[in-house]
Formats: sequence, C-alpha cells, structure tokens
Amino acid sequence: MKVVSIKDEYIKMNQLMKLCGFVGQGSDVKSLIEQNKIRINGNSVTELRKKVYPGDIVAVEGFEEVSVEVKD
Repeated sequence: MKVVSIKDEYIKMNQLMKLCGFVGQGSDVKSLIEQNKIRINGNSVTELRKKVYPGDIVAVEGFEEVSVEVKD
C-alpha cells in the first residue's frame, strides 16, 4: 500500500490522484469516477473534488491502494 502524507486537514480527490501519478491532470479523475473505479474506505466516489482525510484508504481500479496520513 502506498502512503501519501498531507500537511492540511484534507486533500481533494483530483489533487490526490495527480499527486500519486494515477492521472496526468486532475480533471482526468472525472472519467475514473464515471466508470466507478474509485473508492474511499470501500465506498464509491461520485465527486471530483471529494475531500480525502488522513486515515482514509483510497482504491483505484488498476492501481495500488493509497493510505492518506498527516505529514509530521
């Protein structure tokens, strides 16, 4: 499982996907959402700018799961 550290309270889904290298642009996340390929803690994501908080596990079909944590 890949771990991503963030310094803020949350990160938006489109920003996280770009940070992880899952998409070239944050707007490419829309296609993954429309295809129901993204889940947070087992729940389907329907919002492009869904807030992802530390402790959340993000799964994208075809990629390694990502765990979000607070940067020390």
